[in-house]
Amino acid sequence: MPRARGHVLIAVNEEALLAGARQVGRALGEHLAKEGLAEEIRVIETGDVGVAGRGVVLVVYPDGVRYGNVTPHDVGEIVREHLLKGRPVERLRLAAGAARGAWSVERQVRIVLENCGRIDPESLDEAIAAGAYEAIARLLETKRPPADVIAEVKRSGLRGRGGAGFPTGLKWSFTAPGDRKYVVCNADEGEPGTFKDRLILEGDPHRLLEGMMIAAYAVGARQGYVYVRGEYGLSIRRLQKAIDDARAAGLLGERVLESPFSFDVEIKKGAGAYVCGEETSLIESIEGKRGYPRLKPPYPGAAGLWKKPTVVNNVETLANVPPILLRGADWFRGFGTEKSPGTKVYTILGHVRNPGLIEVEMGTPLRTILDEYGGGVRDGKRFKAALLGGAAGAVIGAQGLDVPMDFDGPKEYAAVLGSGAILVLDEDSSIVELLHGILRFFRHESCGQCAPCRGGTVALVELSERIRSGCGTRDDLDRMVHIAKAMQAASLCPLGQSPILPVQTAINTFHGEFEARFAERGDCKA
Repeated sequence: MPRARGHVLIAVNEEALLAGARQVGRALGEHLAKEGLAEEIRVIETGDVGVAGRGVVLVVYPDGVRYGNVTPHDVGEIVREHLLKGRPVERLRLAAGAARGAWSVERQVRIVLENCGRIDPESLDEAIAAGAYEAIARLLETKRPPADVIAEVKRSGLRGRGGAGFPTGLKWSFTAPGDRKYVVCNADEGEPGTFKDRLILEGDPHRLLEGMMIAAYAVGARQGYVYVRGEYGLSIRRLQKAIDDARAAGLLGERVLESPFSFDVEIKKGAGAYVCGEETSLIESIEGKRGYPRLKPPYPGAAGLWKKPTVVNNVETLANVPPILLRGADWFRGFGTEKSPGTKVYTILGHVRNPGLIEVEMGTPLRTILDEYGGGVRDGKRFKAALLGGAAGAVIGAQGLDVPMDFDGPKEYAAVLGSGAILVLDEDSSIVELLHGILRFFRHESCGQCAPCRGGTVALVELSERIRSGCGTRDDLDRMVHIAKAMQAASLCPLGQSPILPVQTAINTFHGEFEARFAERGDCKA
């Protein structure tokens, strides 16, 4: 086949499939053939390219032009005007005008997402050509001691990217001795507004598998499980294909790459329970039980899956591991800050011009993330607030725009980095309604196992309803904070411990907005 002069990448994710990505792909093939370009222009399916809310997205190389909301009816114009005559179709072009470059991959510092949107995620050959499995191959070839691997990850300063931020190498070092150990990847991404792990799985599943293999090599595990959100159909299909292909190539299973190391991976589908994002609930679910949190200690490193030593890491965390082992801890520490090395993947949603997925260095100010990557607040409105970290996160106002986004910076505003979700709210948004929605979510998702969470979430929603209906008082605000603090102190798992963050930060930062709702109605019951 002659060498192609150009490529059209179709970003295929769950959103794109619903918007008709397959139909657009077929139309591209038909129009390219009609114009005699089938041998000159290659059409390639790839993972997410960092754009959200724009339907079917096409990227034309070598031009680097991105098109959004493409339908089969638009394809003929793109082929005739751009691919044949070299004139981009401006009406479909993304990031035009002042916002140009806001989605530019070249402007990001990509470690986790370096292959997403650049390779066919269903091709093992393309993944290997992009460096997949090179790190684990070197470990097996050099017979590097597992303790050295753990020490390298410790030196890198990598911390968990699922929300808690616990040092990854330290967690691995806590794995107890045992005849059978497990590595579990937490891909049960239930935090509202967070979809980074889904896009990693859809865009580069072999990166995750290699990260799990390295973790298994380091702690002495032979079996791994990926507990993935059941609604992530495309992620599951692509991950399963990656597992099958890797196994067929001798990269998974017995005697990996003809070495003494053996490791295999199995997918377990979640059933939509938010609480199963908590590591012990997840473990209970894998074992076939109801997803109730366990009392800790013992922690999974000592008694996890089937009471055996278990390492549980998030998708993004594990995806950082192969490049660290390949390029070294010092290389990784060259990004980010001293206490928070590396990069962070964020999902930017809400009232921004360019919602989507980005990866930037730790410590990047929130203002930079919103303005330079999100394109600023849409429709010419002013920024009002951002919810950092999803429902379990914190609400910060304009005074927090210059906060460095790392594990320490948001603490100044009683906030946390969390899962990486950033929900932007403009000047017309209601913080009262935002908080009410968050509390209803927690009430719905409470597993009901422990009384503080079971009763506390109900009480918080009732108080919030009184306030939003105009029947609340200042005492109701105080009660909400009191209840949330009691839940934080007494709840069994992070679900019940989390409402204090949105409750306290929303009320403290926007106290006047809550007070404006007091006694708006004269028919309120005492």
